[in-house]
Parts: sequence; structure tokens; C-alpha cells
Amino acid sequence: MIKAPLVEAMKKYKQSPMTGFHIPGHNRGLGVLSEFWNLMRDNALSLDTTDEFDNLGTLHPATGAIKEAQELAAKCWGAKKTFFITGGSTVANLALAFAITNPNEEVLIGRNCHRSVLTGLIISGAKVNWIIPEKLNDWAIFGNVEPDLIEQKLKHNRNIKLVWITNPTYEGVVSDVKKIALICKKYKASLIVDEAHGSLWNFNSKLPECALNLGADAVVHSLHKTGGAMTQSSMLHISKNSCFDENKLTHALKLLHTTSPSLLLLTSLDAARANLSSELGKKMIQNAIDNAIYFRNEAKNIENLQVLDEIDIDITKIFIKMKHLSGLDLEYILEHDYKIEVESASDEGVLILSNIGSHKSEFEYLIQCLKEISSKNYDFNKKDIKIMPLIDPEIVMNLREAYFAPKEFILKKDCIGRISSEVIALCPPGISVLLPGELIKKEHLPYVFDYEKIGVIKE
Repeated sequence: MIKAPLVEAMKKYKQSPMTGFHIPGHNRGLGVLSEFWNLMRDNALSLDTTDEFDNLGTLHPATGAIKEAQELAAKCWGAKKTFFITGGSTVANLALAFAITNPNEEVLIGRNCHRSVLTGLIISGAKVNWIIPEKLNDWAIFGNVEPDLIEQKLKHNRNIKLVWITNPTYEGVVSDVKKIALICKKYKASLIVDEAHGSLWNFNSKLPECALNLGADAVVHSLHKTGGAMTQSSMLHISKNSCFDENKLTHALKLLHTTSPSLLLLTSLDAARANLSSELGKKMIQNAIDNAIYFRNEAKNIENLQVLDEIDIDITKIFIKMKHLSGLDLEYILEHDYKIEVESASDEGVLILSNIGSHKSEFEYLIQCLKEISSKNYDFNKKDIKIMPLIDPEIVMNLREAYFAPKEFILKKDCIGRISSEVIALCPPGISVLLPGELIKKEHLPYVFDYEKIGVIKE
């Protein structure tokens, strides 16, 4: 018998009765343009092609229908130029770092950035200056980036000409991008906003405002996360007032992108844009907001349950914690006892997404389950495991130099006091625990529970 383990796994996934509150936001096709659903339903394999055939257009350079789709997306988000990305926002971040930064140039970056940003800087050789976002210690997650802190950094180091922040955070916490953009302009620094989790913001006034409207030079959107596109499908927008060289970005994307981009993914981006800007799509977004409001109101009546609130937040991202249970424990209970899949679990709680493909009945069921969980006594063994790395880094070597320096792999119990030579970042959300050139401390060990050995600089 021929073995095809992934085929078997996908068959089981298709038949799974799980209720999902996670990425991708289309929720198994319920939150997509109806024409795209009808096209894909029985024809996915017959439509699997790349940009070399049948006059469909090319991605690099953009021609034909692909070029027109990108122009419509730029108009929709109010950008000067929009690039379609089939390698996820990872490729968008890599291209920005590759095209915009140079060796030894200083860049101010939020420590809660995605690991792809740092990978891009390893390629370019730029020098990292960290800005540590507020820490919400009761929730064991990062909060917003304080504009005043950015101003202090820029005021004391006039060599910094680029600021790169993540907004919103993975859990939906929002920073004051408008104020940050004004500060950047004051000090003649450009601003990149990784808005991967905010692709819906341009379509409903009850959501935070898109950074393209607030003064950012470039914005990255993961349409596959919440916008209804297929996995790996993202957009990179250049704002109308940006000073970034479009030609350099085009060249960087050409070098980093696959030479065989999937037309299915590219088409899903076009379909997502068309859907989100349509009346039906706007109703889907409003439905996601209404479901989130319903959940937040009902959750107030559940004993021992807390919801992250009373801060500037994207309401569709719901971070909860249950008294006496860790986030990992709550995730386990929901999955194994109630067939509910959450987006992720952290040290203190779990993240639930209210998506454009979600139904109110799913949130009613979730509320019912959480009520039951809150009334039970669970006995879990305490694990020496942590998820969200809130440790301030101690930099010993330049990021690029450390990555390419001679290295060895040693048991993690022996690595304390050594210098890391590798990028260690748990996904989701892809925030770095350790980077090349950083001193390894005892506090890091609970975050590398999956590692037997760690790469370090040879002594």
C-alpha cells in the first residue's frame, strides 16, 4: 500500500468536528468571496498554475491581470503601490529589510517583532537598536509601544533613520501610530508598520485606523490571517508619501520570491480585496465585531474568567485567562474536552479570534464551555514551560557577525553564559527568545523546552 501521511492527515482534518477560533480567518471557506468559493470548490487542482501560462500575467514584473489586481488593492487601501506576496508576510519583511537597510545602518525595532524582520537584518547587516514595548505582566504578553520612548531613542541617537514596529500585537494591543509617525518625521526617520494582524482595519470605523492613513511609509498585511485569503497570502503597501525606492523593493521581492508563484494564492488575494470592499464583506466584518462584543459581554458573567480589555485593542482579538489554569492548560481542556481550537496559548491565557467566517452559534457554544470549565476543579502538574519571551536582551555581538561566526551546538543545560548563534523564536507568534549575539541566561531555558541543544558561538 502506498503511504501518503499528509494526504491521510488532511482527510482527517476535513472530517474534523472541531470549532475553530483561529487563523485563517475565512474559517474553512465561509468568509470568502462567493465567486471565489464557487470557482475553487471543485476545481482547485485544475486551476493550480503559475504566472507563465495562458496570458494570466506575471508577478515580477507585474503584468496583465496580476498588475491590475495589485493596482485595485493599492486603490482600496490608499497606497501608492501594493505588492502581492505568496510567501507570507515573512517575504514582505525580508524584502523591506533587504531593500531599505544597509550594512551597519542603525534601525530602531520593537522587541516583539516577527523573527522575519531580524532575518532580513541578518541579510542586510543593519545594526539593531531595541525598543521594549510595555509589558503586561499580569497577562504575560507585550503591550503597546510608547511614543515618548521612541522619541527618547531618536533624540539620543541621530544615526537611527528607520523605525520598525509591530501594530497590533499578536493579541490585538494597539499603539498610537499617528503620534509615532509624527515623531519619526520630526527626526527624519522612516516608519515601517508590520500590521500583519490588522488587514480588516480599513473597512470598519469600529476597528483601529490603518497605518497607511497615519503616516507610515510602508505597511505589511497578512490577508491570510484575518482577511479571508489563503495561507501564505500577504500584501506589502507603500504609502503615497513614502520616500522608499519602489524599484529597490521590486528588485528585492524578485530575488526573494519564488519564481513559480501560485495563481491560487494570488487569486485569493484579489478575491479577499474584492470581498472586504463589497457590501457583503463589510457585513462579514461587522458580524465579526458583533460576535466579539457578544462574547465580551457574556464573559463578564463567568466566574474566574478574565478578558483583556480596558486598553486600546482590536476588539476582534480576544485574549482570556481562567483563574487557577495556565494558558496551556486551558487550551488543552478546550481542545480535548470540547473540540474547540483556539489561535494560541500563552503563559497566562489563550487567544481567540472573531473572524469574518465565524458564526454567533460558535461563540454561544464557547461561552457555554467556559462556564462549565469555570465550575470544575482541574489538577494539572505545573510545567517549567514559558511561551512569551518578556526578557530584555543583553547584546554582546552584532547580529550578522554572530550569525556567521564559527558555532557549535551544546546541551541547553550547558549554554548559560554563552553567546547565542541562532534565531530561536516560537511560532506563533514568532517573537524572538534569543538572537545571534545575545547572552544566554538561566531565564531563557523555560522558553526553549523543545530544544535539546542550542547553537552558540565557539569560544
